[in-house]
Amino acid sequence: MSALVIILLILLCAGASFVQRVSGFGFGIFIMTALPYIMPSYGEATTLSGLLSAAQSFFVVIHIWRVIDWRRLLPILAAFLVVSFFAVQFVAQVNDVMLKHILGVVLIVMSLYFLIFSQRISIRPTVGMQLSMGALSGAMGGLCAMQGPPAVLYFVASETDKIKYLALTQAYFFIGNIAMTFFRAENGFLTATVGYSWLLAFGGIFIGNWLGGMVFDRISTHVLRLIIYSYMAVSGVVALLS
Repeated sequence: MSALVIILLILLCAGASFVQRVSGFGFGIFIMTALPYIMPSYGEATTLSGLLSAAQSFFVVIHIWRVIDWRRLLPILAAFLVVSFFAVQFVAQVNDVMLKHILGVVLIVMSLYFLIFSQRISIRPTVGMQLSMGALSGAMGGLCAMQGPPAVLYFVASETDKIKYLALTQAYFFIGNIAMTFFRAENGFLTATVGYSWLLAFGGIFIGNWLGGMVFDRISTHVLRLIIYSYMAVSGVVALLS
């Protein structure tokens, strides 16, 4: 692995952690705009993204695990685990070019959703909605390592307390990413390169969290999100054309 790739890994991880620290989610969305192009395969890129995201969430969960409302977490998590398992099997059967095109479409759709429609959509925290959002999150997580948006929509609607919301989302991301790591390992995506890259990029989590904490009260979240979503849209077009 070249020095340039190592530097890119650390910067990507730092940027993803920064986004997660400031906006509450988006680690996978940010890092997957570039990770498939510097890892040997798409499957390894999703595996590395999931492991790094799990580490990011773990540092939060260990501090606030006592406030997790498991009754609100388990139905959406169960739906996620079932669908993500089959999504990972799909990734193992499809070539990387098609998967990058799928990633491009997802990035474009997500950027348009957040830029235009997110403020107009409200979700009721019912069991049916839990299962629906969990299934959609599982598909996006297994295919693109971007399980966050559907789950966040549900958790925002179901929990008004900020600390409990944070506990729910980070527990969901941590457990979900650990489970998908096992699914991906069964399909040969957990390689020595992934482990080595994880160790190299791990320091980026601390850098991103530190920078995110510094600017949290100094930058408009609205402006930050506009920049991120515009970047997502451009990245999606590049993925479709590559």
